[in-house]
Amino acid sequence: MSARLHALLTLWLTFTQGGCTHSNNHWGDWNDSQLQPTIQKLMKGYNRYLRPNFNEGPVEIGMSLDIASIDAVSEINMDYTATIFLRQRWRDSRLVFPGNESVSVDGRLVSLLWIPDTFIPDSKRSFLHDVTVENRLIRIFSNGTVLYALRITATIACNMDLTKYPMDRQVCTLQLESWGYNLQDVVFYWTRGNDSVKGLDILRLAQYSVESYYTSVSEAVYETGKYPKLVLHFALRRNVLFFILETYVPSILLVVLSWVSFWISQSSVPARTCIGVTTVLTMTTLMMGARTSLPNANCFIKAIDVYLGICFTFIFGALVEYAYAHFYTVKHHTIEDLHRELRRELNGYNGNGSILSSTQPDRSAATSPPAEEPVERQADSEARIRAGHREPASGSGRVGGLRAATTDASRRAASVFAVENPYEIDRRARTVFPAAFLVVNVLYWLYYLFL
Repeated sequence: MSARLHALLTLWLTFTQGGCTHSNNHWGDWNDSQLQPTIQKLMKGYNRYLRPNFNEGPVEIGMSLDIASIDAVSEINMDYTATIFLRQRWRDSRLVFPGNESVSVDGRLVSLLWIPDTFIPDSKRSFLHDVTVENRLIRIFSNGTVLYALRITATIACNMDLTKYPMDRQVCTLQLESWGYNLQDVVFYWTRGNDSVKGLDILRLAQYSVESYYTSVSEAVYETGKYPKLVLHFALRRNVLFFILETYVPSILLVVLSWVSFWISQSSVPARTCIGVTTVLTMTTLMMGARTSLPNANCFIKAIDVYLGICFTFIFGALVEYAYAHFYTVKHHTIEDLHRELRRELNGYNGNGSILSSTQPDRSAATSPPAEEPVERQADSEARIRAGHREPASGSGRVGGLRAATTDASRRAASVFAVENPYEIDRRARTVFPAAFLVVNVLYWLYYLFL
């Protein structure tokens, strides 16, 4: 037991002497040996409520960014969520100390120093990461330069033009401004120009690829004055391959499926009607699904809406084509049936006339004039119609001529839509529909990809 007490006493004395020695070295005054400074020495007489160079000119603050990730780009909310490393540098002459080394300070001591009031004006939500401690870095150099780094995740607004969606190109910005210090107090600048931003070149996004980016220096003008402002501009190009496989190809296949009805017999009413109605309903479902990932109330007529509308028009046109062809087929069959009945009646009439002529030759001669009466009546009616057309011309030539021209025009228009052979409708549709769809596709892709 005494041996254990002796060992513990020896260990306590050793640590006490080492702590006293370290304490003496830690708190000692600076001398010619240029000992490492301490925060307590640097903070002696330091006022964190006053900015550096107070009454001597603005503080120049250099900025640099590392884009760790762009987690989401939302077309519905028109914003993007990014995680960034923000680094700020400025010189504070009150923190100059001898030597050429730097001191890294615990981030929790940030409350002891003056720091810029930088903020993101377009931010909707943002937070500072705090696992396992708040992600801050403070490093003080011997010449008084302070490096202050943060890791922030922010949801930032981005005004989007969805007219060419999904073949669109969006230009978003990340702005940095000073909240309370105007241009007379602080000046912002990018430390290395466009090279001040890192990480965008290697980003991999789900639907986008970073096409280009650049930085700019500007100023924000408010009612309270002019404030420094730095802007990062970056362009995002949407990857259209996903939408081609998910929306465009199914739409094209539905249009082609609607053309199958052109090769089905017009007498197969259930088959052709089922194909037309099914393709129309499927296209409607596809159009509704394509709008789920987009804002419901926007004023954009998007490129995908135009294409889906074109496909829906062709599918609906195929259904209308069958209704048109079926109508004229039924009409044609009705006319043929009437002709057959008339032929049968005429054949029967001719047969009876021949029998009567052989048995009663005198009566055939007596009955022949009534057979000519319809012809005479028809000639009389045609003469009356001609006379009726001529009579107004003598009284009022202009009105009669106008009526005659209108009648001729209506007859010509009716003759254009008149179909002699209803089966020609399907034959022509087999060529017209694919050719028209091909031409529309060429014009569509040329406009939205190159114009």
